[in-house]
Amino acid sequence: MIVRVALSHRIRLLGMVALAALLSGALAGCKTTGSSDTTGSISSPAAPRSDAEWRRDSEALSERFRANPRDPDNAIRYAQALRATGQRAQAAAVLETAALHNPDNRALLGAYGRALADAGNFKQALEVLERAHSPDQPDWRVLSVQGAVLDQLGRHEEAQLHYASALKIIPDEPSVLSNLGLSYALSKDLKRAEVTLRRASEGGRVDKRVRQNLALVVGLQGRFQEAETIARADLPPDEAAANVSYLRQMMAQKGPAAATSMKKTIRARPVEGMEPVEDSGT
Repeated sequence: MIVRVALSHRIRLLGMVALAALLSGALAGCKTTGSSDTTGSISSPAAPRSDAEWRRDSEALSERFRANPRDPDNAIRYAQALRATGQRAQAAAVLETAALHNPDNRALLGAYGRALADAGNFKQALEVLERAHSPDQPDWRVLSVQGAVLDQLGRHEEAQLHYASALKIIPDEPSVLSNLGLSYALSKDLKRAEVTLRRASEGGRVDKRVRQNLALVVGLQGRFQEAETIARADLPPDEAAANVSYLRQMMAQKGPAAATSMKKTIRARPVEGMEPVEDSGT
């Protein structure tokens, strides 16, 4: 059944990612030597790679890691390949090992914090991300991922302050605006969420994830036809229709069940800098 398939994959409308990625790649306001991966740049996504390609990379990088677990760049790339093949816990373990040997490498700490968030270890992720930059040298990508983690913990006001700080460094960055818009949605301020996501959707650097987030927020306000039109810009018509059908079913619920479904739906969103994880029920 189409809707069931969409749900099992977090529905592309609701979570495609991706960090973010996902967003594949090392976080950290970090572009590492020899790596073109920079979490935070959804405006220029990398070309899609097959699972077989990622697994080949993983095998080669694994050998290098065993030979030299101290190499931060290789550890970051190896963790990226592991995440791409669904091995989130192992990715975090690889980066933890490398971080023990490189405790002051901010790029590595950023990647490690991101990996912890991918695996659902949000509190530990925040601790690590705090060390990935400093107040006198803030990194907008790290700030955005910290905001995403805080949103997962239900600390939406704090998350929005982090996004605001990131936007002071890089005004109108679509990825940060997208995260901010979804944070407003989690705060039940859907009108402000829509305004912010429309702002994120302007210009020529817009990633389809931003448009799908906008479609989600429009749909959550009951404007299903408009949501489907927005979703069809990037999804096949049947998939866009199935996603909106799911939203209709969710919106038809009453009371606490409706609020719970809405929260889980938004938390399964594509956020900048981290992949969606299983909802903890909080």
